[in-house]
Amino acid sequence: MSSELSIRPVARKDYEQWLLLWEGYNAFYGRSGATALSPEITRTTWARFFDSYEPVHALVAEHDERILGLAHYIFHRSTTALGPTCYLQDLFTSEAARGKGVGRALINGVYERAQLAGSPRVYWQTHETNSTARQFYDKVAENSGFVVYRKLF
Repeated sequence: MSSELSIRPVARKDYEQWLLLWEGYNAFYGRSGATALSPEITRTTWARFFDSYEPVHALVAEHDERILGLAHYIFHRSTTALGPTCYLQDLFTSEAARGKGVGRALINGVYERAQLAGSPRVYWQTHETNSTARQFYDKVAENSGFVVYRKLF
């Protein structure tokens, strides 16, 4: 499939297909029902992709005019590098697209854009219980061994 797959920036016309994937991604991480993201967060996230002042970007994987996956990434400053660091915040593919190279193509698309922006690295996190994703990630990147801590307010 990857030879027929197009990785490109999200376009405004993609909203409905993007939204279905976005909702699937959030449901996967337990953000649905009572714990769902507010519509305002979804609207703001979508708007940020089209705001040139925002460091938030989105790629989609398209095949036969169907959006099969999404990748959201953010550029930010770092105290250890001069160029911007790229954080791959969200990666999700439709159930039907899994195992067909869509995730790899999206990650490669983020890698390409990070290199063009002068970023020395791309990093991301996933839940330790997401063994399927971790097996895949071990093939496309190095596990840095860092553990994430957070405090919610």
